[in-house]
Amino acid sequence: MEHFTPVSGLVGGLLIGLAVTLMLLLNGRLAGVSGIVGGLLTPKAGDTGWRVIFIVGLLLGALVYALAAGAPAPVDVLAAPPAILAGGLLVGFGTRMGSGCTSGHGLCGLALFSRRSVIATALFFGVAMLTVFVARHVF
Repeated sequence: MEHFTPVSGLVGGLLIGLAVTLMLLLNGRLAGVSGIVGGLLTPKAGDTGWRVIFIVGLLLGALVYALAAGAPAPVDVLAAPPAILAGGLLVGFGTRMGSGCTSGHGLCGLALFSRRSVIATALFFGVAMLTVFVARHVF
């Protein structure tokens, strides 16, 4: 592991946990990103402001990191734009079909001991492992 960074991983995990906890305690909502974004696509009165602030905060967090680190995190996108678009659409469809995404089920649902979230998270990880295996060893 050439890029093993346990301290930044720990700090990042603690910050995500804090954000999820604050979202639940202060807003009474689960921090599932697909549900938050989905709510922007079908807005309800008085429900848009906090969603926009949440999404802007996600984007600003990446910007603050890039400024603090002196450079953006190195990300190598190895897929063509059509594949990225298809993947995004499939993820969006899957989150609607699975009633949530990894942040909603994996962070919030598991912490609340939701049986549905345990099953969903196990499926997320299982399919991810299978996808990596097929992509690297079959194709």
